[in-house]
Amino acid sequence: MNKENTLQLSQEDFISKPKAQSFFSKYKITLFLMTLPALIYIVIFHYVPIGGLVIAFKDYDSFSGIWGSPWTSMGGFQHFVDFVNLPNFGVILKNTLTLSVLSIVFNSLLPIVFALFLNEIRAHRYKRFIQTIMYAPYFISTVVLVGMLFAFFNGDNGIFTRLLRTFGYDGGSVMENPDYFAAIYVISGVWQGLGWWSIVYMGTLANVDPNLHDAAIIDGAGRLRRIFYVNFPAIVPLAVTMFIMSIGNVLNVGFEKVWLMQLQTNLSSSEIISTYVYRVSFPDFGLPQFSYATAIGLFNSAINIVILIIANKISKKVSETSLW
Repeated sequence: MNKENTLQLSQEDFISKPKAQSFFSKYKITLFLMTLPALIYIVIFHYVPIGGLVIAFKDYDSFSGIWGSPWTSMGGFQHFVDFVNLPNFGVILKNTLTLSVLSIVFNSLLPIVFALFLNEIRAHRYKRFIQTIMYAPYFISTVVLVGMLFAFFNGDNGIFTRLLRTFGYDGGSVMENPDYFAAIYVISGVWQGLGWWSIVYMGTLANVDPNLHDAAIIDGAGRLRRIFYVNFPAIVPLAVTMFIMSIGNVLNVGFEKVWLMQLQTNLSSSEIISTYVYRVSFPDFGLPQFSYATAIGLFNSAINIVILIIANKISKKVSETSLW
């Protein structure tokens, strides 16, 4: 009987395995077909255009095409040299770094502080009320936000302009003053995104083991000590990861907001790499310089990659937290 049962089981296994393999093979094909449209989209619109970066090393002519256009001098690096030797290159780079570094610092630290503060509110009604108020500005479009800034800082009757005048300010429209451009850009960005950027930290704090707080209370730790020694260490790995990703975009300042806030009077503080690329690509007079603009964009991306790699290595050695 044992031999017959063993023989029957082996035959059943032998018969059922091909069916299971056939089922899973069909299942995998189905999944592949479901992801195929997205894969085709990524390849066509994200990888194929990378080949067009070759025009950064050429004098691109639309009639000759990408491959028919001649190479530039200096081994194809003429456009890069021209950009570095630009008279206002230092100003453009300084403005880009100023807006980016300030945004990264405040947008990395303040959401952590806000999440730790919000997590300590015990009354759920007030907590939800504060969350709603702080999340709402994120859904305001950039165009509307900049329009609000121009209205609030209007030189004649802007509410913030009147407030500044009570402290002795008498310099006309604040939006036209280049000395205030960076402050307005960063503060408005923090106001708009503070609540939304703190969501990930709130999710991490919600998963903190309550036993850790109970143990800290038994040891005599107050609320502040529990924040610093229980809650804060829990969100450090996530904060470091997000900070590294932000550093990887240190030269990629948001084009739309800067472009909308930009005026001729504040150009000395508002001209950044992305806005300069747009001016070169679509000049008011003359022909567009697509090769030169592509070279600037490639230069920007290369610097970002180098900074990202360096920041990742430093973070890996210091905090043992990294992207790879």
